[in-house]
Amino acid sequence: MPRPGESSGCGGRQKVNPMAEFNTKQIRNVALLGHGGSGKTSLAEAMLYCSGATDRMGSIAQSNTVCDYDAEEKARGFTLSAASAYMTWKDTKINVIDTPGFLDFSGEVKQAVRVADAAIISVDGKAGVEVGTELAWEAALEAGIPRAFFVNKCDDPETKFARVFRQLHATFGVSVCPVFIPVETGKDVTMLDLLTMTAFKYNEAGKREEVNMRISWEQTAHDYKDALNEALAGTSDELMEKFFEGEMFTVEESVEALHNGIIQGSIVPVYCGAATNKWGVIALLDAIAQSFPRPTARKVEKDFGGKPVAIDMEGDPALFVYKTIADPFVGKMTFFKVMSGVLKKDAVLRNVRTGDTEKMSHIYIMRGAKQVEVDELACGDLGMIAKLAGTNTNDTLRASGDTVYAPVKYATPYMCRGITPETAKDESKISQAIAKMLEEDLTLRYENNPETSQMLIYGIGDMHLSVLGAKLKSRFGVSIKLDEPKIAYREKITKPCDVEGKHKKQNGGSGQYGHVKIRFMPGDDEGLTFVDATVGGSVPKNFIPAVQKGLEDAMVKGAAGYPLVQLKAELYDGSYHAVDSDDMSFRTAANLAYKKCLEMSAPVLLEPVGDLEVTIPDALVGDVMGDLNKRRGSVMGMNPLEGRIGYTTIQAVVPKSELSDYPIALRAMSQGRGWFEFAVTGYDTVPANVAAKVIAAQK
Repeated sequence: MPRPGESSGCGGRQKVNPMAEFNTKQIRNVALLGHGGSGKTSLAEAMLYCSGATDRMGSIAQSNTVCDYDAEEKARGFTLSAASAYMTWKDTKINVIDTPGFLDFSGEVKQAVRVADAAIISVDGKAGVEVGTELAWEAALEAGIPRAFFVNKCDDPETKFARVFRQLHATFGVSVCPVFIPVETGKDVTMLDLLTMTAFKYNEAGKREEVNMRISWEQTAHDYKDALNEALAGTSDELMEKFFEGEMFTVEESVEALHNGIIQGSIVPVYCGAATNKWGVIALLDAIAQSFPRPTARKVEKDFGGKPVAIDMEGDPALFVYKTIADPFVGKMTFFKVMSGVLKKDAVLRNVRTGDTEKMSHIYIMRGAKQVEVDELACGDLGMIAKLAGTNTNDTLRASGDTVYAPVKYATPYMCRGITPETAKDESKISQAIAKMLEEDLTLRYENNPETSQMLIYGIGDMHLSVLGAKLKSRFGVSIKLDEPKIAYREKITKPCDVEGKHKKQNGGSGQYGHVKIRFMPGDDEGLTFVDATVGGSVPKNFIPAVQKGLEDAMVKGAAGYPLVQLKAELYDGSYHAVDSDDMSFRTAANLAYKKCLEMSAPVLLEPVGDLEVTIPDALVGDVMGDLNKRRGSVMGMNPLEGRIGYTTIQAVVPKSELSDYPIALRAMSQGRGWFEFAVTGYDTVPANVAAKVIAAQK
């Protein structure tokens, strides 16, 4: 039978007033995490439908889901950015943040867990624990928020809940506890709420009805119930005493203990269902409303330096901006969480970073792309404000005080590609379009490299950059091509030489005359070290700067066409003509001397090298070291990763040219479990065989 407040469609859909006001105690912010394809977006869609927030249930196949509303998401068939959607369930407002499951969009996950108060990790019931499951757990753990699992796709005949639960228990520890489990599959799909020992039978339309317990289910229920009760007992001394005395817990005691256990992190509940069929969704909504933490459960937030800041529901309003979208029609969309006080329409807040004030003229709550304007938002709620030109992601807006909230920490992008506008029209618009995308996505980095004269874009992976190109086209009408990045090679000489450069030209009338004798040798400084060692006025003082300038200009190109560095030049002699000598003549003479130097001083090619730190599971150390050797890397040491058992960090020195595909290669080797940091620290000589290929390609 439907419970109070429920109706029969979807086993309990509710019609609610979207403009209703909710206080902090009624708000639940939940991030949906998990491996790509585990059904996060479908779960969000089912929750919206069953709660009455939507009147039809969209599907990914039909490209009509609430959270995957971007044109690129519809075209590709998977989530690319975190999207929030609100709903109400039993006088509780639930803000769900649907996140991408692909590693290229990890920044979106970071944003979601920064403002969520709990995470539900979706698990494919057929595939079980996957890499994305582990990464989702780590993201929530790093953010310090409680976690729960939803074993999805229980409508698949190959789904075995018992196997998946054992995997979860073995991978994530004894805190993983069953709460809502399947006891019958096939045509008679039945699931059991272990808190109330209530069985629900589902039909193909998603409707559920309460049924009587069967003897055949009792043993399954008994095994799981014991594990749950033991976990519940650990939340208080009173329940522990009842547990050891064999007394049954009341439903109220169980719900309260589950709530406390989730907040403490001692219980990670496991639910099950099938999002596309709406199985188990009502039970999950009940759990979120009854047992998941409210925004004030953690009692404090953290400031920029990591120090605790009390959450004050009655204080002056303060916002934290966790996401920005560059919408060509709406304008800049600023997504925020109310961290303190109550935010009211037309409030004037100060951006702590810039010192400028911003007026909250229109406040919206979001359901995917749909905007609903509200007059106020309570502490802990999520909202959006449009057209705050001077406010960016990670900014803090306050009515008073200077406290800055801890920012979202993003991974450093290392996947690099060159950008070439396809037409002159694209070239004129590209800078502004990329600037807007950089505001939106802080896992992108743009660089205009002066040495290679190439525009470079850095992202998390190849798919990330491919999506960037598609968004530039669809949003701003800018078409680009992604090319291989050029390496900023350099050259230097290895032998000293003594050369003469003479420029003499007579075309009638005044002529040109410049004559220099220069000793060239490898220098210590980065550029040109110029020494004037002339005596007796062999080269007049007023022409000495022209000689230096001629050499500096010539050093732009070495023997192979790359800039020459670390050159020392000693001008020790020369001659001049009283009438024909001028600055240009001596600059030309210096250039001629430089060219002779390149022929005589055995120049070599230099390449940028840097320090690489690769962190991977211990079992992959051998594979990664072997790969680094192939990339001409020199391993300098290894250390266990502090604070994380089973991981090792390898330190190496590697040429930059060998790492262009490393984000993809490392991900493939480690199945996404590894990561790296790289910074160019200097230049080193390119081996002769490699240099020959580089020079041939340059020519």
